Amino acid sequence: MKIAVITGASSGLGKEFTKQISKKVKGLDELWIIARREEKLIQLKESIKHIKCRVMPLDLIQKESFVEYERLLEKYSPKICMLINNAGYGKIGSFETIDIDEQLNMIELNNKSIVKITRSSLPYLYNNARIIQVASSAGFMPQPGFSVYAATKAFVISFGRGLNQELKDKNIKITSVCPGPVRTEFFDVAGGDVSMSIKKMAMVEADQVVAKALKDSAKGKEISTYGTLMNAFKIVAKIVPHSLILKQVNYYNSRDKE
Repeated sequence: MKIAVITGASSGLGKEFTKQISKKVKGLDELWIIARREEKLIQLKESIKHIKCRVMPLDLIQKESFVEYERLLEKYSPKICMLINNAGYGKIGSFETIDIDEQLNMIELNNKSIVKITRSSLPYLYNNARIIQVASSAGFMPQPGFSVYAATKAFVISFGRGLNQELKDKNIKITSVCPGPVRTEFFDVAGGDVSMSIKKMAMVEADQVVAKALKDSAKGKEISTYGTLMNAFKIVAKIVPHSLILKQVNYYNSRDKE
């Protein structure tokens, strides 16, 4: 049985990945869709007519969820052709104002869960399989007011690049998707004052980001970035000292607060 596994599938990019994979990726027998909100997963399953979806209401912050995931892998022994590590969230605000448990949960979901689910899936990954990890353009450099989230996404990018080399002999490719602001539930959860930078930047649609990510994954690209603005930001973050960029960020943030 050939499958694709999608985490965080109940909304946003995860939901869009599920929809597009169901239509575009040939030869799959099932999609395993994972998220906390079972009712949302059931709605998604009912909307997809092209392929069977297996609903898995798992909270990837909880250890018990990985026990259940591994049990299902052992039971069905699938060949995983695609693993979409999408589950994650962010909180906007200064480090001292965001509750410490929220910040640790960000690390748990954005980083530890990716490591755990990738490790659990590894024995079942098909030769020539693809792993897509949803990182963020925030991972290209430090982000004041978004410090922990940006650091978690920098981890995702680095982890993906390292693992790409380790899995070369198996022809398993990892692509880290690094979008800018996307029109999803993300900012409803993130809270904080998004006006300082986010409102000034043109948000893109989830379907555009996912379509580009699937194309880049098929080509074996390590990084997938959608749009001229984010591609320019990626280049700037590479060549301009971060200390200079951070001075400008602080300047504009302070102006917005006036």
